[in-house]
Amino acid sequence: MRRSAAAVGSSVFMALAPGTVAGVVPWWLTGWHAGHWPLPVRVLGGVVLVAGAAVLVSAFMRFVTEGLGTPAPVAPTEHLVVGGLYRRVRNPMYLAVLATIGGQALLLGRPVLLGYGLVAGLSMWAFARQHEEPTLAARYGDEYARYRRAVPGWWPRLRPWTGPSERHPSEGDRS
Repeated sequence: MRRSAAAVGSSVFMALAPGTVAGVVPWWLTGWHAGHWPLPVRVLGGVVLVAGAAVLVSAFMRFVTEGLGTPAPVAPTEHLVVGGLYRRVRNPMYLAVLATIGGQALLLGRPVLLGYGLVAGLSMWAFARQHEEPTLAARYGDEYARYRRAVPGWWPRLRPWTGPSERHPSEGDRS
């Protein structure tokens, strides 16, 4: 897939999937009406929200530049994405979406978003285990198996994994 097509596809998918989960549904649940939580909690929420959004954009860009594809199952990457934040955790997009939901909960002072975040997180975990992991194993074989053994799915490593090159994902393991 050409990078331009990957960029368009990834942008559309980002608007549809994370845009719905971390934008439309929280708005539907809260109308963006804020509660009365202390200012430091709300400021922390804003910081977490912005950090989650930045991680999300970075992860999507990685699919375009390194994977030459999209995170959407209908237009998968040509290469396994293992660079950037993916060297620390296998699911930075899901964690970023959860951070944006949690950040909104704190910023708006709306506990309903914490409950929603828990349900969304469990749904993402189940989807990753039941669909994504078997699909990646079938598509990338030993390359994914090595990556999966080295990089945790949900709790980031402190030091990045030093596996295959980010520019040439099919190169051998350099760890």
